[in-house]
Amino acid sequence: MNFFAVGGEDEQGNPGRLTVLDMPGYGHKSRTEWGQEIMKYLTGRRQLSRTFVLVDSLHGPKQSDVALIQALQESAISHQVVLSKVDRILFPKGRVTKEILESNANVLQIQAENIKARLDTMEAVGPKALGEIVACSAISSLGRGRLLGINNLRWAVLKATGLTITRRDPMALDMDNGKREGAEPATLRYTAS
Repeated sequence: MNFFAVGGEDEQGNPGRLTVLDMPGYGHKSRTEWGQEIMKYLTGRRQLSRTFVLVDSLHGPKQSDVALIQALQESAISHQVVLSKVDRILFPKGRVTKEILESNANVLQIQAENIKARLDTMEAVGPKALGEIVACSAISSLGRGRLLGINNLRWAVLKATGLTITRRDPMALDMDNGKREGAEPATLRYTAS
């Protein structure tokens, strides 16, 4: 398991209020004992706000995804589905025209609706997945350094934890991740909402 404290440390050296935990996969090449340890860890965390379950957008929920979601429901662990690798649907052969992108966006929308319908028809023993399905890609860019859907995923994480972002100067960063000339650097402060 890999832990990432977000927001840096406070004046006393305590880690940020938000900790992201990356856990080993439960699909191909996973081990049974990993799943047992993951569930033991998740069920023992009172401060856990939400678990994000990554589902391959091209293939939809696999048997292992369904089993994990059912285990989260049975344990009453808050969870949300994230469709990963959406670039494989939107940009299957690299560069595309506006028309192809619009068509592929419709295909992605239908795939997301089908996945949501499948998840909604699962027999729930506990609470179902929260919020909307977030779609993203860690590879494909929308230009200017913006990864597809990553800001939506960030927002879902912050919303789940009850944190908000404030900036000293909202114009300090532009879409190129560059600085506006003469602007004070942007500071991200995480505050409870």
